[in-house]
Formats: sequence, structure tokens, C-alpha cells
Amino acid sequence: MLQNWLKPLPASFLKAAKSLPASHFGNSVLPFGEHLPDLKKVKIALIGVGEKEANAVRESLYRMIAPFPAAAVADLGNLRKSEASLLIPVVSELLTGKVMPIIVAGKDDLARAQFLAYQDTKSLVNLVSVDERCRFGEPGDVYTALLQPVHPILFNFGLIGVQTHQTLPGSVDFLTKNHFDVVRLGKSRAAIEETEPVLRDADLLAFHLGALKQSEAPGVESASPSGYFAEEACQLCRYAGMSDKLSSFGIYGYRSESDRDAQTAQVAAQMIWYFLEGFFSRKNDYPVSKDGLTEYIVEYRQLNYHLTFWKSVRSGRWWMQVPVTTRKKLERHRLIPCSYQDYQQACREELPERLMQALHRFG
Repeated sequence: MLQNWLKPLPASFLKAAKSLPASHFGNSVLPFGEHLPDLKKVKIALIGVGEKEANAVRESLYRMIAPFPAAAVADLGNLRKSEASLLIPVVSELLTGKVMPIIVAGKDDLARAQFLAYQDTKSLVNLVSVDERCRFGEPGDVYTALLQPVHPILFNFGLIGVQTHQTLPGSVDFLTKNHFDVVRLGKSRAAIEETEPVLRDADLLAFHLGALKQSEAPGVESASPSGYFAEEACQLCRYAGMSDKLSSFGIYGYRSESDRDAQTAQVAAQMIWYFLEGFFSRKNDYPVSKDGLTEYIVEYRQLNYHLTFWKSVRSGRWWMQVPVTTRKKLERHRLIPCSYQDYQQACREELPERLMQALHRFG
């Protein structure tokens, strides 16, 4: 079915890729040329939405060294049309086949299609967006239809990198009142490791390139002088790749016509590379398995109450357990990714903010 929605890579592009050294990504990926690659052993599939934009990113990505497992990544070419009606079934089919889609798209609003591909999973999901502003409130905004009202399958929404001067009044208040995760640009840059628990809790990540500085990524609509450096964007992508929970990743907002010296395409390619590095470094801790998790119980003597934390022996990452009875469909969200700082705060008999938000989400 996939070939009905996808357009194979041009023969000239594939020929150029094969001329690259064996150590390069272009020679380790399984491309969609004359035939769609066999996806039985494939872990990740690259999809372009907007041929010109996606191919520009590919050109940079294919020239990078690829220390990843052979034949684990497929390049499925580009959608025949840059439309949500085609992207939704492609992502849905890949999710059903346990293949991680990586989407490269020129239009920011296609991030909504990435989310809607989860409608048939029958699970509540967590969506995280990295962006410089809140893209909801107005009828045509990307996330308006998902947040106002909150979509039935959306359990939690996270927004990382938001800038106050780019945000409509009341938007952050709306997210806070609904107990969603908001990490402002300044806070995340001061302690970028504090974004890791939010990314680790995501089922899908939509990364809008407008979240980067104009000096780093000029090829976006309304580029801003403030935002993330390329190195910080790559770190966020690596955190996301390492999450055992994450099942799809999208990069949105690339405008090739305004990209100086293909710089934004190179940054997007680097972001994908570091996402892949994170993915192939996964430790298979929760929610894959509780094996290898060490339990820590913190007593709140004044409240006659205790809180349970878990630490992974494999990765050193932390979770805290929501102390409520949960319905079966919420069980996979019961252990909340957190940081060592949250554990230290609990040891001082203070309730971590992440826990308070989670308690409200569970009702």
C-alpha cells in the first residue's frame, strides 16, 4: 500500500549516493528506487513531504558518516502530494509495522497529520512540540484543533523552546491550566538536561525549525534572531531518539527558497543524525520493561506520605510513580520521566512540580 502514496527517489540521486564512500549514510540506507525496500528488518523510515525541501536535507544527510546498523534505515522517498491526507495513512501503516517514521516537511501544519496518524492506535498519546511560539488559538493554527478542545486521544502536550515575545497573551496560561508541560527557551538553554524528561515522555515529537536562531537556520518562515543553536537542537533530538516511548519524529517548516548556502538543510540533516544516534543507543528501560530499575522510596514525614522513584541501572535515568489508582489505558503513563533534581527535591520533602501536574492529568 505504501507505494500508492509515495514517489521513489530520482535515479540520478540514487546514482550519486552510490558513488559515496561505503562509510557514508547514502550507502547504508535502503532507498526506494525501482522497488520499495523490504521493511521486515527496518527500524526507521525517512519520508519527505515536499520533494525539493526533503531532497536538500537528504543531500546533506547522505554525505555524513553512518556508524549505524546496516539496513536498519530505509528512505521511502517523498509523498506524491504534500498533503495531510497522504501523510496520515503512511505514518499509520509504518506505526502498525513497528517502523519509526522520520518526516521532513516544508509545511509546519503537517505536524497535525503526524498526530492524527495515531487515531487508530487505541491508546492515549503524548505529543511534544519544539517551537518558538504557541501555534494554537487561531482557527488555522497547527495545534488549535488538537487543544481547543483537547483531542480525545491526547493525554499530555509538551511545548519546549517557547519565547514570550512570540506568544499570544493567555496561551501559556491555557497550557498551564490544563497541566501541560511548558519549558521556555531561557530555562531550557540554561539547563538543557531538564528538557530530557519531557522528551522521554513523548510518543511523538514535532520539531519546528523556527525554534532555531536565524543565524543557524535561515531557511524558515519569519526567521528570528533568538532561539536554539544547532548544537542544542541536536542535543534535543538525541534525547528524543533515546526515548523508548517515542515512535515518530517530524521536522517541519523548512523553506529551501530562503535557505542560505543550504545551511538549514545541513542543520536538519545533523538533527536527524543525532536522533538516529540516540535511537540506536536506546537502553530498553521503561516503558519497554521495569527490569533493571532500582526502587527508591522517599518518606514525607510531616504528611505521613511516601513517594516512589525508579532509577535505571542501564541509563541512569529517573522516573517517579504517580501515587494513584490508574485505569488500564493510563498504565503506560503512570511512571513519569523525571530528573535527579526532582528526586533531590523530594528528599527535602518538597513535592516536585512534575508530580503535581501529573496528579491533575490523572484526575
